[in-house]
Amino acid sequence: MTIGQIGLGLDFSLGMTFEDQRTLAREAAELGYTSLWTPEGAGLDSFQLCAIRTQASGLATGIGVCPIAYRSPVAFAMSAATLSAQSDGKFSLGIGSGGIYRADTRRQLGIPRRSTLGVMREYTAAIKGLLSGETVSIDGDAVQYDGVQLGVRPPSTPVLVGALGPQMIQLGGEVGDGVVLNWCDPERVAWSRDRLNEGAAKAGKRPEDVQLVEYIRICVDEDVETARMSYAKSMLGYALGQQVPSDRLRKFAYRAHFERMGFTDELASLDDMRRRGASADEVAGAASEELLTRVGYYGNAAGAKAAFESLADGLDTAIVRVVSARPGLDSVRAVMRACAPNG
Repeated sequence: MTIGQIGLGLDFSLGMTFEDQRTLAREAAELGYTSLWTPEGAGLDSFQLCAIRTQASGLATGIGVCPIAYRSPVAFAMSAATLSAQSDGKFSLGIGSGGIYRADTRRQLGIPRRSTLGVMREYTAAIKGLLSGETVSIDGDAVQYDGVQLGVRPPSTPVLVGALGPQMIQLGGEVGDGVVLNWCDPERVAWSRDRLNEGAAKAGKRPEDVQLVEYIRICVDEDVETARMSYAKSMLGYALGQQVPSDRLRKFAYRAHFERMGFTDELASLDDMRRRGASADEVAGAASEELLTRVGYYGNAAGAKAAFESLADGLDTAIVRVVSARPGLDSVRAVMRACAPNG
């Protein structure tokens, strides 16, 4: 078994105050975690959260990931450069396509329809070029720059691509510095490594030049059913989405990802429950143990670390993504301690 660095993922669903952010960051360092990660939604600015965490703990930080629709490449590069310089090069930027493959998301954000892969290629190339001190000129569909350059030269700052499918993973290896995965079983991690290396080879990079990073969800509680329900709802929010998808939308993003892992029939059955008006609790209760435990862990604290390590095999950075079983910091700390590298 090969496990690289072990990070900790703390997100906005945990209800942390700014002081909580500082306190948990310091505790994470004491427990042996090497980095602190956060996703970004349309809420608190994740660059500033990363700054708070690294200042409190001295640990490396990363955003995994920020949807590209929220910022221009120059805005991404400016914020990343500032945080990288502030933390002495201990920051990684992850960017993702978010929901731009969906017509409703494009309408909401005022984005025209374009190739998702093409937009990600242009954004990744532009951001990486800017952070590397290059003068960037791109005449693309989503990015049109003519000789743009940052006024600062930050330390080396990895640009990672949020990816699930083969072409996006290859893009992360070819144009970026690696990928951030989500909800993967061990077979999918190995498959992703192959796709990442294929992308790196296109650009003349060595396999060791690109990183494979993943969030692994962990939820612990001595009341196993409480942990199960919280974890299942978290997972199904990705695997099923907020609404029953059309046949077209099933071919994209997380639904396609879970179907590639063999859960097509089960997800269709859960969709049928939703069509009949089943509650979120009823749908979560009907999810199989195979679906739930293939890509993460819920249960008592004693079993968490072994499950995490099994799922982390082959990753350069495996991130313990906390799913809280109950409100409050006690549930967060329970996960942190159960999977602690120093434990």
